[in-house]
Amino acid sequence: MKKELKLSVIILTKNEEDIIGDCLESVKWAPEVVVVDHYSTDQTLKIVKEHGINKIYVADEKSSFSERRDLGAQKAQGEWLLYVDADERVTPVLRKEVEEVIKDSNFSAYAIPRRNVRLTKELHFGGWWPDYVLRLMRKDKLKTWKGDLHEQPEIEGETGYLKEALVHFSHRGSLEHKFKNTINWSKIEAQKMFDAGHPPMNVKRFVSAMFREFYKRAVKLQAFRDGTEGIIEAFYQVFSVFISYARLWEMQIESKKK
Repeated sequence: MKKELKLSVIILTKNEEDIIGDCLESVKWAPEVVVVDHYSTDQTLKIVKEHGINKIYVADEKSSFSERRDLGAQKAQGEWLLYVDADERVTPVLRKEVEEVIKDSNFSAYAIPRRNVRLTKELHFGGWWPDYVLRLMRKDKLKTWKGDLHEQPEIEGETGYLKEALVHFSHRGSLEHKFKNTINWSKIEAQKMFDAGHPPMNVKRFVSAMFREFYKRAVKLQAFRDGTEGIIEAFYQVFSVFISYARLWEMQIESKKK
């Protein structure tokens, strides 16, 4: 009888040539690694193949993050699924904990904390720790992934929490990369708000939204305790909120012209 595959690691990629190698190195211990690519135009897939990965699937060009994660689950053969993003790393201690819990577990899934490295520094305040993400789950308990941005899995059964963390090199450290991501993601955020019938944006709503974000990050969650990097990140999150609402305003104006 063929021995059942215990764990599959699933990685989503799109133009990750600068970071995918380190990610794959951190999961090379896994019995199976599945890569779901979204039309990379750089050397990403070449590097993936050089690491001996042969389970590579290209998602539909118009697919959402949720659909790509579902595709990875469909192609994986493991009893358990571990989702790791290209800018994340599985440490040796996290590997050990994962291998231990999947041996005998009463839970259907596990949320994993993340150590967020932003602007080259690991942040502990401002909402960046423990930053749990639901990434380890039994394949037969995963119903589907939902959401276009900040997607979440629907799980049948109870969820546990791991102690060891993923290391997350968010935005790869540079402000230029952060700006590019913000421009892309803000369009999705704005579209979601527009489709939900958000009230027309005006000065009061802009000021209120940015103030709430600044108060949450800088005051309530004490971003200042992370020093200069923490304050920069807090202000950047305010800027990110502003861009999303500005795009929403733009959509609302355009819709009135039709």
